[in-house]
Amino acid sequence: QVQLVESGGGLVQPGGSLRLSCAASGSIFSIGAMGWYRQAPGKQRELVVVLANGGSRREADSVKGRFTISRDNAKNTVFLQMNSLKPEDTAIYYCNAQGVRTISTTDRRDYWGQGTQVTVSS
Repeated sequence: QVQLVESGGGLVQPGGSLRLSCAASGSIFSIGAMGWYRQAPGKQRELVVVLANGGSRREADSVKGRFTISRDNAKNTVFLQMNSLKPEDTAIYYCNAQGVRTISTTDRRDYWGQGTQVTVSS
């Protein structure tokens, strides 16, 4: 059983910063990519940024230059540093782990965290 646990969400004023963390736990052998998606009220879940093992990343144009992703592969943890936050960044942020292989199988699966609320408001 693999679990993703996020932390670091909250309320921040426009222009402020937040740092999200997500730790994957369980009998993990390897993880292909880790990253973040978000879902605002009334909208579909969308990509924020994902970082693969090899260092390649995919990110939304709306967050380029403001959000930075990093990983600690030894601890199966991913971080999202969010700067210059805007009201339109308000959403539930979900951690995502792709291509997760556990020690008991060669199968690979994707996992999601429970989500953490980020609210940008004055």
